[in-house]
Amino acid sequence: MSARNRELLTLLLAGLVACAAFASAWFQATAAIDYGWVPWALLLGAVFLVAHLVTRMTVPGADPTLLPLAGLLTAIGLTFVYRLDPEDGRKQLVWVAVGVAVYALVLVWLRYDYRVLERYKYLFGVSAIVLLMLPSMPGIGERINGVRLWVHVGPIQFQPGEIAKIFLVVFLAGYLRDKREALAQGRLKDFGPLLAIWGAAMLVLVQTSDLGSALLNFGIFLAMLYAATGRLSIVLAGLALFAGGAAVLYNELDRVQQRVTVWLAPWTDEKVYCSLNGHLEYRQNCDSYQLVKSLYSIANGGYGGTGIGKGTFQTVDGTPLIPYLQTDFVYSALAQELGLIGVAAVLLLYLALVARGMRVALIAQDGFSKLLAAGLSFGLALQTFIIVGGVLRLVPLTGITLPFVSYGGTSIVANFAMVALLLLVSNRAVASTR
Repeated sequence: MSARNRELLTLLLAGLVACAAFASAWFQATAAIDYGWVPWALLLGAVFLVAHLVTRMTVPGADPTLLPLAGLLTAIGLTFVYRLDPEDGRKQLVWVAVGVAVYALVLVWLRYDYRVLERYKYLFGVSAIVLLMLPSMPGIGERINGVRLWVHVGPIQFQPGEIAKIFLVVFLAGYLRDKREALAQGRLKDFGPLLAIWGAAMLVLVQTSDLGSALLNFGIFLAMLYAATGRLSIVLAGLALFAGGAAVLYNELDRVQQRVTVWLAPWTDEKVYCSLNGHLEYRQNCDSYQLVKSLYSIANGGYGGTGIGKGTFQTVDGTPLIPYLQTDFVYSALAQELGLIGVAAVLLLYLALVARGMRVALIAQDGFSKLLAAGLSFGLALQTFIIVGGVLRLVPLTGITLPFVSYGGTSIVANFAMVALLLLVSNRAVASTR
């Protein structure tokens, strides 16, 4: 069976699972057995059928599992976003269609040789820095949930950090391919790029007050640096620099102090200062309210979950129990309704997606392609860890999204562009071995 036929078969299997999940949510919401969910399923199926056809025409030899895995995660996310807010679910479906359109454009545009991107590596690097700084610019930057990650221009609202992540990977793939031998020698002057990227990460932390975005971008850089040089000592030096810089800025940035305090001690037995209203409150009723309610939601799911559509996310008067549930805390909704078994399966989907991406990096024939695939795959892995770890109190909370699952247009579009780039690398690698 050809790679594309395997992809189509896997997409059909993923579609069956997605239909069962969405139908369950629909029946629970309407309290009736009807066929109102079918048009949604047909629309989403048509979108991914188009994605498959474009893939078949442009990258016939590419990995057959990347698109089905992305499709299943997207369908799970769409199911839960719709279950939590039908209007957001409709918007999310539109963004999925836009994401697949961008996916198709990337494949068609770069189908002959994606390595042309390497010629413009410095342009991508400068653009990444500009995008990361946009949320801190007056007039267009917007602070949501205490961090500056969003840009608002007229009716358009987007998260430039998601796009900057891809630009950063393209820049680093091209730059490190050129400089990997000099960096591997470990001379002092060759640490300039490391210090520059570290400084940029610290600047982003200062401007946005978000430790997660700084950690994500710097983590991608360190992973790609290790892939290029094979020197663990440079990575350890980079981690030490980041930890030291974050510790210094911790004393200067109130928002970072608050996030770390909420992470280490979300519950208090005595009332403490509440940054939201300036009064004395129990921390679990103020600064850590979102995290504590999320932990209760996860605990309520147990091993098997309450069932799709049967979770408790609102009070009796309709007030949301967990603010920003569709975006930052969608994992807690998954954990309550799917249980430990269900979210373990979802995390295995991410693991499979990252593993296939790393396999693409291993079989790639040139340095730029290897670093590009490795950077994109590690970025997905680290972003998933940061958001899930924040919800589970493994790391401080951040404002980034769970790839393919969280509500958000920019994230969906960026993630599909990353899958397209991985397929381009995979197709070239397979074609070169024939």
